[in-house]
Amino acid sequence: MQEREIRAFVTIADARRMDRAAQQLGYSQPAISYQIKCLEKSLRTKLFERTPEGVRLTDSGRRMLPTAREMLALMERMKRISGVGGNTGVGGNTGIDGVASELDHLLSEGAGAPSSTPR
Repeated sequence: MQEREIRAFVTIADARRMDRAAQQLGYSQPAISYQIKCLEKSLRTKLFERTPEGVRLTDSGRRMLPTAREMLALMERMKRISGVGGNTGVGGNTGIDGVASELDHLLSEGAGAPSSTPR
């Protein structure tokens, strides 16, 4: 599961159209469709139903959307803390394993730990 796949999922859910979401993210429509296919395979569930008007979330997609938004927010927060900042871009490769590894690194350096120095 990659950040770009999660970002594609959230963007498509908001835009309700693959072509609009692809344009917003700077992807081709086949590329964004492939990202969703990979995410659906990873999660072992279908996230969208295709309709003549665009797409609509399945029940699974509706249940997963809030968590996907939280994941993106956490990834952005970790990037700010580590000084990376911003999105990893079109070819970004920040996966969940990478986020967990970065979190371990930050915590081992005390970046997320409260200060023990009295004020």
